[in-house]
Amino acid sequence: MDVADDLSALRSDWERLAAAAGTPFATWAWADAWWRQWGGPGRLAVRTCRHADGSPAAILPLCRAGRGPLRALRFIGHGPGDELGPVCGSADRPLAVRALSRALGAERCVMLAERLPEEDGWAALLDGVVIAREPSPVLALHGDWDDYLAARSRNFRQNLRRRERALGRTGAVRFRLTEDAARLARDLDAVFELHAARFGARSSFLGARTRAFHHDLAARALADGWLRLWTLELEGRPAAAWYGFRTSGREWYYQAGWDPARARDGIGLVMLGHTVREAMRDGMREYRFLRGGEAYKARFGAREAQLVTVGLASGPAGRALVAGARAILAAAPGSVPRRVARRVAARAGWDWAT
Repeated sequence: MDVADDLSALRSDWERLAAAAGTPFATWAWADAWWRQWGGPGRLAVRTCRHADGSPAAILPLCRAGRGPLRALRFIGHGPGDELGPVCGSADRPLAVRALSRALGAERCVMLAERLPEEDGWAALLDGVVIAREPSPVLALHGDWDDYLAARSRNFRQNLRRRERALGRTGAVRFRLTEDAARLARDLDAVFELHAARFGARSSFLGARTRAFHHDLAARALADGWLRLWTLELEGRPAAAWYGFRTSGREWYYQAGWDPARARDGIGLVMLGHTVREAMRDGMREYRFLRGGEAYKARFGAREAQLVTVGLASGPAGRALVAGARAILAAAPGSVPRRVARRVAARAGWDWAT
């Protein structure tokens, strides 16, 4: 198993394995953009494991976190990454898990394996402690738009069509997909601005590093052809924006924002309906809503899917750290236990906000 101290040297192998993994969060571009914002000296712990013939089988995108007795391994991309894990195809997952076990032993620390898709079987393969679960609904796409609407409730159909017609009566409506690199920064800033208008300072999406990360990532994704950035314009002005990705026959809905003054017009519903319809027209097989169990996702027909965070440890100290991580992740955001735990963790070099 090779240990890397330079992400750029891994790019070629990483991109081939990411194509097999089929998720934007497994790409080299995601990892490199993340490392530029949150990486640091001595933190890189990436491993490449190989088949018997020497060909790359999996990349373990690991980084070190914490200081002293709270040292641990985490996946590069944690925080903004909605699905994480080893970078490999499904057939090589058992090999990747064995390599993770060896890496954990070599580092002599615990591991927080975050946001692993449960349907991929990672929790059973890792045989660790499941310390958190998060919903990540998935909508299967088949047939055409009319078939899809026919399968939804009458209320859903009527509401979406009524909102679309009403929005059209308020002024000139235009859906625009960002395809010009010269417009990218402005269009992405519109996502941030509309998201901020709706959620204010509550959202972790609005931090300076996170903004810089997404500007870097979006430029790479646009150049490589997997960025999806829609703007809904009314009378020539952005009123809603949808930011996501398209890889391996899947549409990935990452973030969105819309003018709260238009909330009564159902502008968010109209934007989501548009992106689902376009994904269908282009032959995508899935629309992945990503993290969060909001009710609107079920109304669109998404099935329930889960992400699991697994703690791996050996010995009393390691088990205590995993138990602490479980308590932190289980506490309600903004609660006193969560705030206290985050302060303690920050002193130990952990960033639980990401």
